[in-house]
Amino acid sequence: MDPLSNEIKVLIIDTLNLEGMTPEEIDADAALFGDGLGLDSIDALELGLALKNKYGVVLSAESEEMRQHFYSVETLAKFIAGQSK
Repeated sequence: MDPLSNEIKVLIIDTLNLEGMTPEEIDADAALFGDGLGLDSIDALELGLALKNKYGVVLSAESEEMRQHFYSVETLAKFIAGQSK
């Protein structure tokens, strides 16, 4: 497993208090919102703030591109890796 993807999974679990869930239970390619992990808009705000604080990434809530970055753990990992270059 990609170390960054695993870090993001742990961050999601810790930030959103998903007690009893392990990183292995989160599919890196599955949707985070809706039918996937089932996160909502409040979760998105909390997760966005945690990602900004941990990785220093610049986030824009109005951007359609940002919604695509937040689709899955994998798309978030690619976005963060691209931002840190």
